[in-house]
Amino acid sequence: MKQDPPVYHDVPVSLEDVHKGCTKRMKITKKVLNRDGSSVHMEDKVLTIVVKPGWKSGTTVTFPKEGDQHVGRVPADVVFVIRDKPHATLKREDCDIRYVHRISLRDALCGTTVEVPTLDGAPLQLHLSEVIRPGTTTRFRGRGLPNPKNSAKRGDLIVEFNVQFPEMIEPATKQIIMRALPS
Repeated sequence: MKQDPPVYHDVPVSLEDVHKGCTKRMKITKKVLNRDGSSVHMEDKVLTIVVKPGWKSGTTVTFPKEGDQHVGRVPADVVFVIRDKPHATLKREDCDIRYVHRISLRDALCGTTVEVPTLDGAPLQLHLSEVIRPGTTTRFRGRGLPNPKNSAKRGDLIVEFNVQFPEMIEPATKQIIMRALPS
């Protein structure tokens, strides 16, 4: 007997859930053959997906022969595809997590303390005392996502600084800056 082609379903998973792992219960509705062997009825079934820490977007979980039943055909496999949900402040780069922090020109020159969000919910305090240039990055080793092939290894949390320059400055302020900064 010939098997129907696989049926794919996306499973959106938050970065927090990818960070620690989670269980997703997915309800499918499929056609099931009646006892007469020719007519069908609809049936709901819940399939459980155990998302391992660090799984990448595109990872698949296959449930063999869980698709619609038809006379004379093997039911299709049901395949769930893990997809990263967009995050409000963090971006995934393989096992690394990137956070872009907007920093004022004053704070970039004079220093400040930045609160860096993390996937475990405990923000990191980053004390800046040196001059921050546009595109400067700081790396927190081992604070990213677990490596799905080796959970003892973790990616990094990368903080990138986006220095915000003023649209305009007053002439008096411009004179102060010109006296304070070397050319």
